[in-house]
Amino acid sequence: ILSGSNAAASMIHLRLYDEATSLVREQLLPAARRSLRVDHHLTLRLNERLATALGSDPKHTRDDLLEAERIMQDVVQRRRRVFGPAHPDTLRAERNLSAVRTMLAHS
Repeated sequence: ILSGSNAAASMIHLRLYDEATSLVREQLLPAARRSLRVDHHLTLRLNERLATALGSDPKHTRDDLLEAERIMQDVVQRRRRVFGPAHPDTLRAERNLSAVRTMLAHS
C-alpha cells in the first residue's frame, strides 16, 4: 500500500491524473480500508492523493471538485479526531481543503 501510495504521488507529479485516480480509487483505497482501516494515516493520505488527483487535473469537472471537497472534509475531520488540530498532517489537510474550496469558488 505504501509503495502504491508513492506511485500515485509520482503519477500526480507527472500529471498522470487519470492513472493516479484509477490506482487509488480501484486498488489502493479498498485494500487500505480493509487492512489498515479508515482512520490509519496511510488510508487518510490515500484519500488526500485521490482528492489531489481529482482537483489537479486540468480537465476536472465541477463534480470532480465537489468530490474532492467531500473527501477532504472527511480527511480533515478524521485527522483532527485522530491526530489533533495542531498535527502537521491535519494542518496540511486543512490547507488542501481550502485550496479545493477556492477552486470551487472560481469554477
